[in-house]
Amino acid sequence: MTRTEFWMAATAVLALSAAGFAPAFAADPAGAKPQRQCFSARNVSNFSAVDDRTVNLRVGVKDVYRLDLLGPCHDIDWEHQIAIQSRGSSWICSGLDATIITRSPIGPQRCAVRTIRKLSLAEIAALPPKHKP
Repeated sequence: MTRTEFWMAATAVLALSAAGFAPAFAADPAGAKPQRQCFSARNVSNFSAVDDRTVNLRVGVKDVYRLDLLGPCHDIDWEHQIAIQSRGSSWICSGLDATIITRSPIGPQRCAVRTIRKLSLAEIAALPPKHKP
């Protein structure tokens, strides 16, 4: 690959990444300005795998975020520990900001996150016990 081809490919990747960056926002019920649904990777205290494509994270004391993965993350529902790698900063506001890392027999398994969403208190209360982080 020539230098020009490399820079063209890198520019295309950056443009696609920037176009896909859309921070998650939640509408305020009172009609006020929207609130960002971001969290710091440092504040994640627990997790629960719903299936091999969905993970619930406990952030702080009362918040739960649902992460939908880009593809299957095999055996994540058997893991006792995961790592969350954030890109750019420790704040995670969209799927592009995070990767979940689990252990596998052949080494670390990286699972890209597609979307994140903060669950409401009613949604958290409705979760089955095994899906509550």
